[in-house]
Amino acid sequence: MIDLYTSPTPNGYKVSVTLEELGLPYEVHPIDLSSGAQKEPWFTAINPNGRIPAIVDRDNGGFAVFESGAIMLYLAEQAGALIPPDREGRSRVVQWLMFQMGGLGPMMGQANVFTRYFPEHLPSAIDRYRRESRRLLEVLDGRLADNEYLAGDYSIADIANFCWARVHEWPGVAIDGLDHLKRWMDAIAARPAVQRGLAVPPRPEASDESRIESARKMLA
Repeated sequence: MIDLYTSPTPNGYKVSVTLEELGLPYEVHPIDLSSGAQKEPWFTAINPNGRIPAIVDRDNGGFAVFESGAIMLYLAEQAGALIPPDREGRSRVVQWLMFQMGGLGPMMGQANVFTRYFPEHLPSAIDRYRRESRRLLEVLDGRLADNEYLAGDYSIADIANFCWARVHEWPGVAIDGLDHLKRWMDAIAARPAVQRGLAVPPRPEASDESRIESARKMLA
């Protein structure tokens, strides 16, 4: 049994979707980020960085894993699915997973912050992160022009990038003309396991204004 500590964010969804796709049993422990629960000692004992998501594998002596990409790799390799067993195939998946971890996620995350949450309106920062997010989405579109999925068969690389690409509208990043990206996003969004994973944990009913205010508190 996996204990999943998570919140309704792109990084959180990466792990809940992976768990649903793999069919692994797990128990959800929602973390209220606005309360600062992720900084409490009991949680930093699981993840020293004080961020979600994190897991504890009860069946492996309570082994804890943090960082969403590392969790996805751990779960996929444990289940023997969503990542190829051969060296080159595995490398392709890891490359596109790292593309999301080091590029798409951070750039879109900063676009979110400066567009929606930062107390000052800084057009140069907003434009910089929107442009870079768009460029990275164009990289995905180019890859998907000749490939159904990013690294061969459907894998954790697709899940990771999808969970960030799907929120492009929130920071105002357009995907006009990225038809291969749209096709890929629609195909993944239609998967039942993805739909289940995107409902974990349930997002509280809240207006955009209240979501923005909660996020601003975390920036303080």
